[in-house]
Amino acid sequence: MEKTRGTKRQVVGTIVSNKMDKTVVVVSERLVKHPLYKKFIRRQHKYVAHDTANACGIGDRVLITESRPLSKTKRWRVSRIIEKAV
Repeated sequence: MEKTRGTKRQVVGTIVSNKMDKTVVVVSERLVKHPLYKKFIRRQHKYVAHDTANACGIGDRVLITESRPLSKTKRWRVSRIIEKAV
């Protein structure tokens, strides 16, 4: 019997902070429909991600991938920069 590893989650988000060394804060937004009023509400979640090259800037769109715990709060790594901020 072969054991297979599960696929790691990937999230696309925008960088809101890069003040730490090799660490960025990424905000991911999603739209959720209110069950009673049927209006779409924006929900957002902040992820602390590891940026090895310190290449990311505020406003960049990035793809982050789930990883092993790197520190107390870091559980994500920056996979690639999708779009640089203007």
